[in-house]
Amino acid sequence: MRAAGNSFEQRACAELERAGLKLLVRNYSTRHGELDLVMRDGDTVVFVEVRYRKSASHGDATASVTASKQARLILAAQHWLAAHPQHARRTCRFDVISYDGPVDAIRRDWLRGAFEAT
Repeated sequence: MRAAGNSFEQRACAELERAGLKLLVRNYSTRHGELDLVMRDGDTVVFVEVRYRKSASHGDATASVTASKQARLILAAQHWLAAHPQHARRTCRFDVISYDGPVDAIRRDWLRGAFEAT
């Protein structure tokens, strides 16, 4: 499944770059979790979670970013910002790129500002 995850992360990265975002880092890992993509959208740092669900039997891909997953992403983002102080004062945003359905009929959704750090 990791190979599929990498494939969708590459796809999301390419789509976001075509939309004008700039990649800062892929797969940033901390003990709190991993940030799939860290990008810049103008002056905003965007932490992107990429999700894929072949079947919606347990909810769609966006719904899989639960409150506990959001908390881990926020902690990982705080860690990244502390390690990259040149970005620490920038506005930040959490986006989710979700891919749902079988590969031959996939649906993509880009949820900007999917959740906020509280």
